[in-house]
Amino acid sequence: MKTFLSLLLLALLAAAPALAQKASVFHTLDGRTLRPADIDRTVQQLMDSARVPGLAVALLEDNQVRYLHTYGYRNLETKAPLEPQTAMYGASLSKAVFAYLVMQLVQEKRLDLDKPLAEYLPKPLPEYEPYRDLAGDARWPRLTARMALTHTTGLPNWRWLAPDKKLRFQFEPGARYSYSGEALQLLQLVVETITQQTLTQLSEARVFGPLKMTHTSYVWQPAFEANYALGYDEQSQPLEKRKRIKPQAAGSLETTPADYAAFMAAVMQGWGLTPATKHEMTRTQVRIPFKAQFGPLAVVVAPDSNRAIRLGYGLGWGTFESPYGHAYFKEGHDDGWENHSVVFGDRKVGLLLLGNSSNADSIFKALLERLLGDRATPWQWENYVPYQDTEK
Repeated sequence: MKTFLSLLLLALLAAAPALAQKASVFHTLDGRTLRPADIDRTVQQLMDSARVPGLAVALLEDNQVRYLHTYGYRNLETKAPLEPQTAMYGASLSKAVFAYLVMQLVQEKRLDLDKPLAEYLPKPLPEYEPYRDLAGDARWPRLTARMALTHTTGLPNWRWLAPDKKLRFQFEPGARYSYSGEALQLLQLVVETITQQTLTQLSEARVFGPLKMTHTSYVWQPAFEANYALGYDEQSQPLEKRKRIKPQAAGSLETTPADYAAFMAAVMQGWGLTPATKHEMTRTQVRIPFKAQFGPLAVVVAPDSNRAIRLGYGLGWGTFESPYGHAYFKEGHDDGWENHSVVFGDRKVGLLLLGNSSNADSIFKALLERLLGDRATPWQWENYVPYQDTEK
């Protein structure tokens, strides 16, 4: 009997943090107090209006997860609910985790942000199969880790977007910002060479294991099979679930709402990083004057809004200034998946949104404003067009 009571007590204690996260009030940047019922009502109304099957919301205050809740379904056909431990595709949230890992190596002086990446490799970069297209180009020896993390290498987002699918520079390294998954993949090659470990091994040892992110990985794990979400297109049609077997720093992360919220809290607290290293990661290193992150407007200079908030990029994270101080953010997009995270460091407040729908980003502007009091996030640059506007 005593054994049963002890196990029951342990179970209740283990559940207590989750219950507290659901029951706590949250204080917004603009001074409002939100109770769970207020949050739930706002989220559910927006999801229903924009036809979003599933959404996870985490609110962080005092650098801790104050509220974590999931809404809707991970599978519309079976009506299986989305849960805090449901595996969801993180997309480019992968880059933020990788940047955090890289900054640990920088802190240990195993990697210099400004040393040419080519000097860490045992042979010239074009002799590696993925980079043979760069043979004859004199610019690859100038690439650095700082350029990769600030998206200033001059490499494209993805080579397969080019008509001939070849990798080539779009501009001089260091000249300006242009989002590049290819740059992060190159930095992954260098990091794996330095450490003689795969990204899967490194991330488990340095991030997921220590932070107890038990259902997060850069590759698909058998443990995900019992509880994972499908992604849905704009018409709420299910998309095939990709179970990635090759780790990619730029975009293969599978995680859960509970795990990624824990990661955000760790970053906010500076866990594993010195204050100086965290500051270097999250400070603005390059300014972004352009109207949009992707597409034709990604090279058109915006006349006012982005300048007003000093939109920029740090090391793996976007940055901007707000009435509430400096903010850093990271998003993740793919067909059927829309994710966003933002931290207001001076106020020790943050928000995480994970959605399994291509429609989810159409409610992000409203959620940022209503749940966080954030009206500074560059939603137009992010293409977070409100669903009401897309229906016109």
